[in-house]
Amino acid sequence: MTRWWREARGWTRDLAEDERGDVPGWVLVTLMTAGLVVLIWAVAGPALTALFEQAIQRVSGL
Repeated sequence: MTRWWREARGWTRDLAEDERGDVPGWVLVTLMTAGLVVLIWAVAGPALTALFEQAIQRVSGL
């Protein structure tokens, strides 16, 4: 093998070992994101529904 190939394999292996991640951290980020989506949807949902219905009424001419 060429020297470049050996170095590239070494970099890839090092990257794979360093990128294991922080599982509890990612779980927390995921749960917080889901919570924000639910909160925003609860607050903005009725307004968005009314806006959609109004737009449909204007298009359909009712």
